[in-house]
Amino acid sequence: MSDGSLSLPARLYLLAWDTERPRLTGTAHLHHLVRAGALTELAQRGLLVDDDGITTPVDLDAHTGDPVLDGLLELVRESRPRRWRAWVTLRARYTLVAVREQLAAEGYLRAEKRRVLGIFPSVEHALQRVAAVDALQREARGVLEGDRPAVEVSERDAAVVALAAAAELRTLVPGKDRRRHRRRIEELTERSGAAAPALRRVVREVRTAVVVAATAASAPAG
Repeated sequence: MSDGSLSLPARLYLLAWDTERPRLTGTAHLHHLVRAGALTELAQRGLLVDDDGITTPVDLDAHTGDPVLDGLLELVRESRPRRWRAWVTLRARYTLVAVREQLAAEGYLRAEKRRVLGIFPSVEHALQRVAAVDALQREARGVLEGDRPAVEVSERDAAVVALAAAAELRTLVPGKDRRRHRRRIEELTERSGAAAPALRRVVREVRTAVVVAATAASAPAG
Protein backbone atom coordinates (compact mmCIF):
# COMPACT_ATOMS: atom_id res chain seq x y z
CA MET A 1 0.00 0.00 0.00
CA SER A 2 1.04 3.62 -0.45
CA ASP A 3 3.22 5.30 2.18
CA GLY A 4 4.96 2.19 3.40
CA SER A 5 6.45 4.21 6.25
CA LEU A 6 3.17 3.96 8.14
CA SER A 7 2.96 1.23 10.77
CA LEU A 8 0.08 -1.24 10.90
CA PRO A 9 -1.61 0.55 13.83
CA ALA A 10 -1.32 3.90 12.02
CA ARG A 11 -2.84 2.47 8.83
CA LEU A 12 -5.71 0.92 10.74
CA TYR A 13 -6.45 4.20 12.49
CA LEU A 14 -6.53 6.05 9.18
CA LEU A 15 -8.69 3.37 7.53
CA ALA A 16 -11.34 4.07 10.16
CA TRP A 17 -11.89 7.64 8.88
CA ASP A 18 -14.96 8.37 6.81
CA THR A 19 -13.33 10.94 4.51
CA GLU A 20 -16.61 12.24 3.10
CA ARG A 21 -17.95 13.60 6.39
CA PRO A 22 -15.11 13.49 7.69
CA ARG A 23 -15.24 11.61 11.00
CA LEU A 24 -13.93 8.48 12.68
CA THR A 25 -15.98 5.30 12.52
CA GLY A 26 -15.92 2.29 14.81
CA THR A 27 -14.79 4.41 17.74
CA ALA A 28 -16.26 2.04 20.35
CA HIS A 29 -13.57 -0.56 19.62
CA LEU A 30 -11.01 1.35 17.58
CA HIS A 31 -8.48 1.19 20.43
CA HIS A 32 -8.64 -2.61 20.30
CA LEU A 33 -8.10 -2.62 16.54
CA VAL A 34 -5.12 -0.27 16.76
CA ARG A 35 -3.58 -2.35 19.56
CA ALA A 36 -4.10 -5.51 17.49
CA GLY A 37 -2.23 -3.87 14.62
CA ALA A 38 0.70 -3.03 16.88
CA LEU A 39 0.85 -6.58 18.27
CA THR A 40 0.72 -8.05 14.77
CA GLU A 41 3.49 -5.83 13.46
CA LEU A 42 5.75 -6.65 16.39
CA ALA A 43 5.07 -10.35 15.82
CA GLN A 44 5.76 -10.04 12.09
CA ARG A 45 9.04 -8.31 12.89
CA GLY A 46 9.97 -11.16 15.25
CA LEU A 47 10.16 -8.90 18.31
CA LEU A 48 7.23 -10.60 20.03
CA VAL A 49 6.88 -14.37 19.80
CA ASP A 50 4.43 -16.97 21.04
CA ASP A 51 5.58 -19.09 23.99
CA ASP A 52 2.81 -21.63 24.65
CA GLY A 53 0.20 -18.92 24.10
CA ILE A 54 2.05 -16.21 26.02
CA THR A 55 3.16 -12.98 24.36
CA THR A 56 6.93 -12.96 24.85
CA PRO A 57 9.58 -10.35 23.94
CA VAL A 58 12.61 -11.84 22.16
CA ASP A 59 15.22 -9.24 23.00
CA LEU A 60 14.96 -6.98 26.03
CA ASP A 61 17.06 -4.31 24.31
CA ALA A 62 15.51 -4.34 20.81
CA HIS A 63 13.73 -1.26 19.47
CA THR A 64 11.94 -0.43 16.23
CA GLY A 65 12.44 3.34 16.17
CA ASP A 66 8.67 3.78 16.05
CA PRO A 67 7.42 5.32 19.33
CA VAL A 68 4.05 3.53 19.18
CA LEU A 69 5.57 0.08 18.67
CA ASP A 70 8.38 0.69 21.14
CA GLY A 71 5.89 1.90 23.74
CA LEU A 72 3.98 -1.36 23.49
CA LEU A 73 7.20 -3.40 23.57
CA GLU A 74 8.19 -1.68 26.79
CA LEU A 75 4.76 -2.27 28.31
CA VAL A 76 4.91 -6.00 27.52
CA ARG A 77 8.42 -6.27 28.94
CA GLU A 78 7.48 -4.55 32.20
CA SER A 79 4.24 -6.48 32.76
CA ARG A 80 3.55 -9.98 33.96
CA PRO A 81 3.15 -12.63 31.22
CA ARG A 82 -0.19 -12.48 29.39
CA ARG A 83 -1.87 -14.11 26.43
CA TRP A 84 -2.31 -12.33 23.10
CA ARG A 85 -6.03 -11.77 23.58
CA ALA A 86 -5.37 -10.02 26.89
CA TRP A 87 -2.95 -7.62 25.22
CA VAL A 88 -5.51 -6.63 22.59
CA THR A 89 -7.59 -5.01 25.34
CA LEU A 90 -5.25 -4.24 28.25
CA ARG A 91 -4.54 -0.48 28.37
CA ALA A 92 -5.29 -0.38 24.65
CA ARG A 93 -6.21 3.31 24.73
CA TYR A 94 -2.57 4.14 25.46
CA THR A 95 -1.64 2.80 22.04
CA LEU A 96 -4.54 4.65 20.40
CA VAL A 97 -3.44 7.97 21.93
CA ALA A 98 0.16 7.35 20.88
CA VAL A 99 -0.89 6.65 17.28
CA ARG A 100 -3.06 9.76 17.19
CA GLU A 101 -0.22 11.93 18.47
CA GLN A 102 2.18 10.39 15.95
CA LEU A 103 -0.18 11.04 13.03
CA ALA A 104 -0.74 14.60 14.19
CA ALA A 105 3.02 15.18 14.31
CA GLU A 106 3.33 13.79 10.76
CA GLY A 107 0.55 16.01 9.41
CA TYR A 108 -2.16 13.40 8.86
CA LEU A 109 -4.26 14.93 11.62
CA ARG A 110 -4.80 18.45 12.89
CA ALA A 111 -5.24 19.05 16.62
CA GLU A 112 -8.01 21.54 17.43
CA LYS A 113 -8.35 23.01 20.91
CA ARG A 114 -11.89 23.33 22.24
CA ARG A 115 -13.66 23.91 25.53
CA VAL A 116 -16.26 21.49 26.86
CA LEU A 117 -19.26 23.38 28.26
CA GLY A 118 -17.27 26.50 27.56
CA ILE A 119 -15.01 25.77 30.54
CA PHE A 120 -12.92 22.60 30.34
CA PRO A 121 -10.10 22.56 27.78
CA SER A 122 -10.17 19.70 25.30
CA VAL A 123 -8.37 18.67 22.11
CA GLU A 124 -10.11 17.13 19.12
CA HIS A 125 -8.45 15.82 15.98
CA ALA A 126 -9.52 16.49 12.40
CA LEU A 127 -8.33 14.67 9.32
CA GLN A 128 -5.80 16.76 7.42
CA ARG A 129 -4.42 14.58 4.60
CA VAL A 130 -7.71 13.43 3.11
CA ALA A 131 -6.27 12.45 -0.29
CA ALA A 132 -3.65 10.21 1.32
CA VAL A 133 -6.29 8.43 3.38
CA ASP A 134 -8.54 8.03 0.33
CA ALA A 135 -5.64 6.37 -1.48
CA LEU A 136 -4.95 4.08 1.46
CA GLN A 137 -8.59 3.00 1.57
CA ARG A 138 -8.74 2.40 -2.19
CA GLU A 139 -5.71 0.16 -2.02
CA ALA A 140 -7.10 -1.74 0.97
CA ARG A 141 -10.37 -2.35 -0.88
CA GLY A 142 -8.31 -3.48 -3.88
CA VAL A 143 -6.59 -6.10 -1.70
CA LEU A 144 -9.95 -7.27 -0.37
CA GLU A 145 -11.93 -7.23 -3.60
CA GLY A 146 -9.26 -7.82 -6.24
CA ASP A 147 -8.43 -11.06 -7.99
CA ARG A 148 -4.73 -11.08 -7.01
CA PRO A 149 -3.94 -14.34 -5.17
CA ALA A 150 -3.45 -13.87 -1.44
CA VAL A 151 0.06 -15.34 -1.67
CA GLU A 152 1.06 -12.34 -3.81
CA VAL A 153 -0.14 -9.82 -1.22
CA SER A 154 2.50 -8.63 1.26
CA GLU A 155 2.08 -9.90 4.82
CA ARG A 156 1.69 -6.33 6.08
CA ASP A 157 -1.07 -5.47 3.59
CA ALA A 158 -2.83 -8.75 4.28
CA ALA A 159 -2.76 -8.05 8.02
CA VAL A 160 -4.22 -4.56 7.58
CA VAL A 161 -7.19 -5.82 5.61
CA ALA A 162 -7.78 -8.94 7.73
CA LEU A 163 -7.81 -6.94 10.97
CA ALA A 164 -9.92 -4.10 9.56
CA ALA A 165 -12.46 -6.63 8.33
CA ALA A 166 -12.47 -8.36 11.72
CA ALA A 167 -13.33 -5.02 13.34
CA GLU A 168 -16.12 -4.54 10.78
CA LEU A 169 -14.83 -1.16 9.64
CA ARG A 170 -17.61 0.04 7.34
CA THR A 171 -15.13 2.26 5.50
CA LEU A 172 -13.64 -0.97 4.14
CA VAL A 173 -16.36 -3.62 4.35
CA PRO A 174 -19.99 -2.44 4.39
CA GLY A 175 -22.20 -4.72 6.45
CA LYS A 176 -23.93 -6.22 3.41
CA ASP A 177 -20.58 -7.31 1.93
CA ARG A 178 -19.00 -9.07 4.91
CA ARG A 179 -20.36 -12.53 4.17
CA ARG A 180 -19.41 -12.27 0.51
CA HIS A 181 -15.76 -11.63 1.42
CA ARG A 182 -15.49 -14.26 4.16
CA ARG A 183 -13.27 -16.64 2.20
CA ARG A 184 -10.95 -13.86 1.03
CA ILE A 185 -10.60 -12.57 4.59
CA GLU A 186 -9.60 -16.05 5.76
CA GLU A 187 -6.99 -16.25 3.00
CA LEU A 188 -5.57 -12.85 3.99
CA THR A 189 -5.49 -13.89 7.63
CA GLU A 190 -3.39 -16.92 6.69
CA ARG A 191 -1.15 -14.74 4.54
CA SER A 192 -0.60 -12.33 7.45
CA GLY A 193 1.26 -15.06 9.31
CA ALA A 194 2.86 -16.81 6.36
CA ALA A 195 6.40 -16.64 7.78
CA ALA A 196 5.84 -19.40 10.34
CA PRO A 197 3.13 -21.61 11.86
CA ALA A 198 3.56 -19.84 15.21
CA LEU A 199 2.98 -16.47 13.59
CA ARG A 200 -0.20 -17.75 11.92
CA ARG A 201 -1.47 -18.78 15.35
CA VAL A 202 -0.66 -15.33 16.72
CA VAL A 203 -2.48 -13.53 13.91
CA ARG A 204 -5.54 -15.72 14.34
CA GLU A 205 -5.53 -15.19 18.11
CA VAL A 206 -5.26 -11.42 17.74
CA ARG A 207 -7.90 -11.30 15.02
CA THR A 208 -10.31 -13.34 17.14
CA ALA A 209 -9.85 -10.88 20.00
CA VAL A 210 -10.74 -8.01 17.66
CA VAL A 211 -13.89 -9.83 16.53
CA VAL A 212 -14.92 -10.35 20.17
CA ALA A 213 -14.28 -6.69 21.01
CA ALA A 214 -16.22 -5.47 17.98
CA THR A 215 -19.14 -7.75 18.76
CA ALA A 216 -19.23 -6.62 22.39
CA ALA A 217 -19.13 -2.96 21.35
CA SER A 218 -22.06 -3.36 18.96
CA ALA A 219 -24.24 -5.40 21.32
CA PRO A 220 -27.27 -3.56 22.77
CA ALA A 221 -26.93 -2.40 26.36
CA GLY A 222 -28.48 -4.73 28.92
